[in-house]
Amino acid sequence: MLDNIIDFFNRILSVFSTFRIADFLDIILVAVVIYICVRILRETRAMQLVKGIVFIAVVYIVVNALQMEASAYIFRAIFSNILLIAVIIFTPELRNILEQIGKGSARKSLGTIIHSGVAVELAAIENCIESVIKACSNMSDVKTGALIAFEKETLLGNIINSGTIINASPSRALIENIFYPKTPLHDGAMIIRDATIYAAGCILPLTKKEVDSSYGTRHRAAIGLSEESDAIVVVVSEETGAISVARGGVLTANISDGDLRDILKNEFLPMGSSSDDKIIARLVRRVRKNGK
Repeated sequence: MLDNIIDFFNRILSVFSTFRIADFLDIILVAVVIYICVRILRETRAMQLVKGIVFIAVVYIVVNALQMEASAYIFRAIFSNILLIAVIIFTPELRNILEQIGKGSARKSLGTIIHSGVAVELAAIENCIESVIKACSNMSDVKTGALIAFEKETLLGNIINSGTIINASPSRALIENIFYPKTPLHDGAMIIRDATIYAAGCILPLTKKEVDSSYGTRHRAAIGLSEESDAIVVVVSEETGAISVARGGVLTANISDGDLRDILKNEFLPMGSSSDDKIIARLVRRVRKNGK
């Protein structure tokens, strides 16, 4: 036993005895490149594809462990060409990474390694929710159409890029002004991120499934985004003034202000919290998006 312990530590010492400054810089460079790539990809739907590839890799390991020859042959064929497959699948994302590096976003991303924690006060979340509810209620009364998406775990980078960045504190007046008819941004969707109005005038994907003929483009867009992400999408109908909420590809129509408040608070406020508390806003997913 003692000989084994001594041998173990001798191996560790042998590794460090040959460790060079260049090796340290090599590790740091690889870590930074991986971090930047993940940071950019996580703002797109490509992150869902990455999760799918990871899942397939896990299944491949299990198949090999169980010696399932037929299945293992298929997976080997896939992974032997994985580099080519990845290049084809992620061509737009690879182009985006190079563009972001060229524009200096890599330096911004690197800076967020130090400043990555974001505390969001519950009071700010409550203010955002109340501002949206009051604005939707007023717009419902005068039949002003509106489309508001609350970002959750799935980041909406592609959607945000289709609109105009605002990054402003939410207020009833600002929300109503954005959706006021004939203003430049009134036709698109508003994106709420981290209890702020992050972007407006954004284009959402339309659902491909059959929906009630009484629903317009806003409702189809709300359902479409909720199918592709975990976002909560609020719709105010321009025709009827009815307020609806789309979640998980399902539209709940004709809800009251109180129902809307309950839905948003259940989604974004932790149970049993008071407005004086603070939470770390999705600390794992919230490496600050100040470069976006």
